Amino acid sequence: MSRRVVITGMGAVTPLGNNVNDFWQGLKRGKTGIGPITKFDTTNFKVKLAGEVRDFDPKAYMDFKTAKRMEEFCHFAIAAADEALRDAGLQIGEDGKVVMEDPYRYGVIVSSGVGSMQAHEREQIKFERSGKIAPLYIPMMIANMASANIAIKYGMQGINTCIVTACATGAHSIGDAFKAIKYGDADVMVTGGCEAAVCPSGVQGFTALTALSMNDDPETASRPFDKDRDGFVIGEGSGVVVLEEYEHAKARGAKIYCEVAGYGATCDAYHITSPAEDGSGAGMAMIIAMKEAGIEPSQIDYINAHGTSTHHNDLFETRAMKYAFHEDIRNISINSTKSMTGHLLGGAGGIELIVCVKAIQDSFVHVTAGSKESEGEMDLDYTFFEPKERQIRYAMTNNLGFGGHNASLIVKRFEE
Repeated sequence: MSRRVVITGMGAVTPLGNNVNDFWQGLKRGKTGIGPITKFDTTNFKVKLAGEVRDFDPKAYMDFKTAKRMEEFCHFAIAAADEALRDAGLQIGEDGKVVMEDPYRYGVIVSSGVGSMQAHEREQIKFERSGKIAPLYIPMMIANMASANIAIKYGMQGINTCIVTACATGAHSIGDAFKAIKYGDADVMVTGGCEAAVCPSGVQGFTALTALSMNDDPETASRPFDKDRDGFVIGEGSGVVVLEEYEHAKARGAKIYCEVAGYGATCDAYHITSPAEDGSGAGMAMIIAMKEAGIEPSQIDYINAHGTSTHHNDLFETRAMKYAFHEDIRNISINSTKSMTGHLLGGAGGIELIVCVKAIQDSFVHVTAGSKESEGEMDLDYTFFEPKERQIRYAMTNNLGFGGHNASLIVKRFEE
């Protein structure tokens, strides 16, 4: 039995704002959330910029003791989940738990690509100095704790997993949650991604890979699909949505933002960091998503691309879109949210799906900020210079992760 899956709530913590409205309004204005790194001294670092979350206080979402027992990636996830649950109109009781008819039908898949690199850094130094390590080092560091802590806070006892596929983490999490509802294993899923890797080892690690931009201009450091792109800008935050079985949402009178129509997941089986050069792996993920949605390539109006601003990704993702859409790609508006937020790694899939929903709602495709001129094969409509107003019925978001992990999600304008 196949069931309809709808989006009833959304929450976001991003470099452009700590809720969905501020995030979306920042994108609509073409505002960059990228700036000088403030979390540590970058004097001896080649990379100086990041998309940092600002003015965030975890104690707005939990008590001091609880906050101290979590790492930052979990703080962001809890905050985004709290906004999404309240936005969905799900009742939260006096005990702080969601009021549920059956808690085993409510699940959570909110994942981080790396967990807490800060915990590694901090505890390694402590161990070398004293031979001791914090008792909660392991449960604070491991990536599954975003899902676990959300479930503990709100009392959800259904499916609870953590999908770790690098930069495709958030999208795969949403895809698995979609399948869980579609095929009857859950009625409500809180799902998305989170990340907090703006720290010395995170920045230095990606710098050593030559993956990060050395550009020190916040306005142009992240310039996806631009001929002068020189790497991505690391970002942080979380994007979480509430997915719900349609009849369940309808029965409780929930507002419905969009319907999730299709999901495709493939692996390039090619290289640990580079996408397949012909784009076939990512292209096939898009084809699979369209097949599940029951639509033709000509019906997609908008693609929120992975668009990292690295040489290989942008070129090979362009090839992937051409592989999947052939000439229909010429009629599709494409952009990259990472041009203004930086790359949230495991958190990217969540916020970028939210962008697709808002694009459908507002008939608006935000600009790919900072990008001015593409080159060669990169000859598609990447929404340079100005945003555009456009009626959107079907939107796709793509995320590609190190190791060749590909994920494509399709959302559609909701119709009874």
